[in-house]
Amino acid sequence: MELKAYIKNEFDGLKRVSTRILDTLTQQEMSWRPACGCNSMGLILFHIARSEDSFIQPTLQNKPQVWESERWYQKMDLTAGEIGAHFTIDQVNSFPVPDMKDILAYYEAVRAQTLNYLNNLDPQEFDKQVKLRFGDFTVAGIFSLIVNHTAEHLGEISYLRGMLRGMDK
Repeated sequence: MELKAYIKNEFDGLKRVSTRILDTLTQQEMSWRPACGCNSMGLILFHIARSEDSFIQPTLQNKPQVWESERWYQKMDLTAGEIGAHFTIDQVNSFPVPDMKDILAYYEAVRAQTLNYLNNLDPQEFDKQVKLRFGDFTVAGIFSLIVNHTAEHLGEISYLRGMLRGMDK
């Protein structure tokens, strides 16, 4: 299997998992936190989308993030500088979880840009080295990072859903 096809297959799997996990959750449930300082499912989902946006747009394409170019911060009533990561406990506790439909629409817009970039990527570019604040990666390694990062956080959302609703509810 070609690398592009494999990455798309991984993204399809993540979409199936996220659809199953998020199905029927209410806005109140997306905002629920099990204790002070703990992330809500909505904050985690927001973080996943913001992270992918930052990896694909400015890091790999030297373009503005979808967050900025499509003014998602206005649609979600957040600041343009909201990066969705590295929060203090106070920031976690006070984060106003945007409407889930808006988070999902933003995430879909980000994923569309990710797939557009992937579809137009020359296969030799997968080996290009990219500097991140936490180390050097190849372009292929960044795609792997996105897939693993997303899967890890979807597991957290699934766990929180289970805490809130019980098994398979």
